[in-house]
Amino acid sequence: MFSDLVGSTKLSTRLDPEEMADTLRSFSNAVCGEIARFGGHVARVLGDGVLAYFGWPVAHEDAAEQAVRAGLAVRTAVAALRAPDEARLAARVGIATGLVMVGEVICEGVAREEAVAGETPNLAARLQAMASPGRVVVAEGTRRLLGDRFEIADLGSRRLKGFANPVRAWQIVGEGRARDRFEARRTTGLSPLVGRTHELSLLLDRWVLARGGEGQAILLSGEPGIGKSRLVESLRSGNP
Repeated sequence: MFSDLVGSTKLSTRLDPEEMADTLRSFSNAVCGEIARFGGHVARVLGDGVLAYFGWPVAHEDAAEQAVRAGLAVRTAVAALRAPDEARLAARVGIATGLVMVGEVICEGVAREEAVAGETPNLAARLQAMASPGRVVVAEGTRRLLGDRFEIADLGSRRLKGFANPVRAWQIVGEGRARDRFEARRTTGLSPLVGRTHELSLLLDRWVLARGGEGQAILLSGEPGIGKSRLVESLRSGNP
C-alpha cells in the first residue's frame, strides 16, 4: 500500500520549514497509526509518502481486506488534520496485491529497510499517483480478493508508467453488505473444499454430540491460509 499527502496545492508553499515538518510529522503519525491498527507493516516513510505491507512479515488470511480498511481509515484520519495555514489535507492511497520478494535488510539506522523485488509495490505507487485526493484505488488482483466486502467503482483501464499494458483500476467507495469474506466471495464462488473429509466428519460428529447435550470443544490450529475458516464455513453452511 502506498499513501501520500496532498494539500490545497500539494502542500502549501506558504508554510515555513518548521511548519512543514510539523505537518508531515502529523501526517506520518496518523497514517502509521492506522496501518498498525489494521495489522500492516510500515516499510518506509518518504516525507509525504508511506509504503506499507500487509501479509508480511506476518501472514494474514484477510490481508487485502485489512489493507483496504487501513486505506479508508487513513483517508479519514488525514482529512481530520489541518495545516498551520488551515489548508485542508487529504491522502491518496494505492493498493496492489501480488508476489513480492523481500530480501535482506539494506542500510542501517533510520535508513534501515528490507530490499524488495517485484512489480506490486510499483503498481501500488502508480495507482496512488493516479488517485484523486481522498480516494483509495486498488488493482484488479486486490479487487478479486475483496468480492462484495466493499462498494467499488470501476475506473476502467489506465496507462501507467512502467507497465506495457493498460492496468484496470477500481476505487473503493465504502463498505459493502457482506458480513464476512466468505459471503463477500460467494458472487465469484468459493473454491471446492478438498482433502478435508476426515476433519469435516470429525466436526460433524462433535456437532451431533453437542446437539444431544454432550458438551464438546474443538481447537483448529495451523498456519494462516491452510483453510481453517473455510472448514468452519463449510460446517456452518452445510455445503462442503
